[in-house]
Amino acid sequence: MTNDDINLFTPVQIGAYELPNRMVMAPLTRMRAGEGNVPREINATYYAQRTSAGLIISEATQVSQQGHGYAYSPGIHSPEQVEGWKLVTQAVHESGGRMFLQLWHVGRISHPSMQPNGELPVAPSAIAPEGMASTYSGEQPFVTPRALETEEIPTIVEQYRQGAKNALAAGFDGVEIHSANGYLLDQFLHDGSNKRTDQYGGSIENRARLLMEVTEAVVRVWGADKVGIRLSPGGTFNNMSDSNPEALFNYVISQLNPFNLAYLHMIEPRIKGNETVEDEGKGLGVRHFRPIYNGTLITAGGYNRETGNAVIKEGEADLVAYGRLFIANPDLPKRFEVNAPLNAYNRSTFYGGDEHGYTDYPFLEESRQAS
Repeated sequence: MTNDDINLFTPVQIGAYELPNRMVMAPLTRMRAGEGNVPREINATYYAQRTSAGLIISEATQVSQQGHGYAYSPGIHSPEQVEGWKLVTQAVHESGGRMFLQLWHVGRISHPSMQPNGELPVAPSAIAPEGMASTYSGEQPFVTPRALETEEIPTIVEQYRQGAKNALAAGFDGVEIHSANGYLLDQFLHDGSNKRTDQYGGSIENRARLLMEVTEAVVRVWGADKVGIRLSPGGTFNNMSDSNPEALFNYVISQLNPFNLAYLHMIEPRIKGNETVEDEGKGLGVRHFRPIYNGTLITAGGYNRETGNAVIKEGEADLVAYGRLFIANPDLPKRFEVNAPLNAYNRSTFYGGDEHGYTDYPFLEESRQAS
C-alpha cells in the first residue's frame, strides 16, 4: 500500500491495537467531573457517543491531588475515581470503542485552594506563570510555586506509575503521558521554566530526565505497545519558552525511539491552548520530526477533512487527532466519510456546565430528520 492509497478511513496498527480508522478523538478538558473529581454517567454518555473514532484519548486526568489544577477535572488517584472511570470504559467498550487515559500533573498551573492542605503548587523552579487559575471559587491569579526538592522527584514518578496502574484497573486500553502544553513534565523540559542546578536541570539531557523516568515507570505497568506520549514542541501555552526548542525536542524524540511506544502524539505549533494561530503553521511540527521518530505519529492542530487526509497522504503523520470538531460532532468519522455538513461548536460550553454543549449535539441522522 502506497501513501496515495491511505486516508483517514484506512485501518492502522498502533502498538497492540488494530484501529478501524485514523481519526483520533483528542484529549479535551471539559470540567464536568462530579464531586471528588469522580467521572459519572454524563461522562460515560459523552464518550460512548464518540466511539466511531479510531481511538479516544480521555481528557487530561490528574495522577494526584497535587497534580490537580482545574475545577471539576477528573482524577485517577482515588478508589472512587477508578470506579467512576469504569462507568466510562464499560460504556465505550460496549459501543465498540477503544480508549486511552491521559495521565496529567499540572505542576505550577494550579492554586493553593486546590492543593492538599492549601500548600503551594510544585514546579521545577519557583517561577510563577502569567494568567489565572481555574478554581472552584472562580479564576484566581497564579501564585509562585514551590520548587521540588531533588529527593521528591521519585514521588512524582510514583504518582504517574500509580496513575497508570489505576488506569489499568479502570479498564482502559492504554495510557497517554501528558508532556505538553506547559504542565509539569513540559515545565521540566523547557529552560524558561526549569532553572534547576541538580540532575533534573541545566543540560537538555538533565531536563528530559524526568520524562524518561516517568515513561519507563508507565511502560513497566502497561507495556510499551499500550503507552503514548503527547508533546507540544512549538507550544508557548502557559508561558512555555526555551532557548533552543529545536535541539531540545530533537533530543527528546530521539530518546523516545528505543521505548517502541504505541505512538507519539504531537501538537502542531499553530495551536496555542484551545486557539489556532494560522500564521504559525510551520516550524516544529510533524514535518520536522517525522525523520527523527521511528514509530507511529499522531498529529493534532486544527485539521479538517481535507488537511487531515493530506497530512496522511503526504506521509507526515499516521493518524490525525480532532478536538473541537469531535466536541460538536459525535459521529465525526461518518460525517467526514460522506462529506456531510458539520455541527458548529459552541465555545461558551467548552468548560464546565451540564449536558448542554456536551452530550446534546445531534448525530447526522438526527440532523437530517430535523431538516
